[in-house]
Amino acid sequence: MAGVLDSVDQRTKLAGQNRLELLLFHLQGRQIFGINVFKVKEVVQCPKLTELPGSNPVIRGVASLRGNNIPVMDLSNAIGGPRMDEVTNYFIIITEYNRRQLAFLVASVERIVNTHWEDILPPPKGLGRSSYMTAVTNIDEELVEIIDVEKILSEVLGIDEELTQPVEETGADLSKLKILVVDDSMVARNQIKKVLNEMGIEVVQAKDGSEALSLLQEWSEAGDLNDWLAMVISDIEMPKMDGYSLVTAIREDPKLSDLYVILHSSLSGVFNETMVRKVGADHFLAKFMPDELVGRVTERLKSLA
Repeated sequence: MAGVLDSVDQRTKLAGQNRLELLLFHLQGRQIFGINVFKVKEVVQCPKLTELPGSNPVIRGVASLRGNNIPVMDLSNAIGGPRMDEVTNYFIIITEYNRRQLAFLVASVERIVNTHWEDILPPPKGLGRSSYMTAVTNIDEELVEIIDVEKILSEVLGIDEELTQPVEETGADLSKLKILVVDDSMVARNQIKKVLNEMGIEVVQAKDGSEALSLLQEWSEAGDLNDWLAMVISDIEMPKMDGYSLVTAIREDPKLSDLYVILHSSLSGVFNETMVRKVGADHFLAKFMPDELVGRVTERLKSLA
C-alpha cells in the first residue's frame, strides 16, 4: 500500500498550474473521500496502537513508526460516523498538517487521481455549520467528498486561537484599511478574522481564489487598491482556483500586481517556501499560529504608517 505514493516527489510539478492529485479512500460505506497528496507522507496498514487515557475518543491511540509517535484519529468517528472497530484491520494515512504529523484511520485506500482545482467545487448550499465537507468533485461519475480538516483539528485537538503577546501599535490608520482573507474553510476564515479584529482591522472574506480575484478586479475598477487594502491573506488549497494560481493572476494584472499577499496554509515544508517565491507571494505562514500571523500583519501595517 505504501507504493501508492512512491512517485509523490515528482508530483510537485502540478503545483502552480491549478492542478492537484487526490488520494481516494473509504471510511465505512461506499462513499469516496479525497485528500491532497501533498498532505500525505505515507499509507500503511494500521499497527498496534498505544492507547492514551483521557484523550478525545476520536483519537484511537499512538502509532510508533520510524522513531515517531503519531496520534491516530478515527476519521469516520471524527465526522459523526460510526467508530471503526479492530483498527489493525484498517489503514492509516500519515499526514502533515500545521507542522505536526497526524494519522487518519481509514477502511481502505483506492488510488491517486489527477484533477484540476476548477473541478473541485464548494459543497452544496444548505448543509449548515455542522457539515464537515469543504468541497466535492466528480471522479469517474462518483461523488468524492473532501473533508474540512481545519474544522476537525479545531474540534478534536483544540487549536489554540489566543494571542500570547500584546498587540503592538503600528501607527497606521486602521479605520481606512481592510484585509482580504481567502479560505474555503469557514473555521479557518473565522480564526483569522478573530485575530485581525483583535488588532482593530476590518476583514473582508472570500471562499476561494476565483471569488477573491473577482472581488479584487471589481474593486480595482473604482481606484487604487493600495489606498485601502493592506494585504491579501490566502489559503493554498481551495475549490475553483488555488492560492498559487490566485497569486499568479494578481501579479499578472497591472492593476493588482503591487498588492501584498501572504499565503497561509496547513501545507508546510521547504516546497511551499519555493512555490511562494515562484508565484511571487510576499510571505508564507503555516496555519494556525496566531502570534506569527499578528507579527507579520503588524510589520506590514507599520510599513503603511
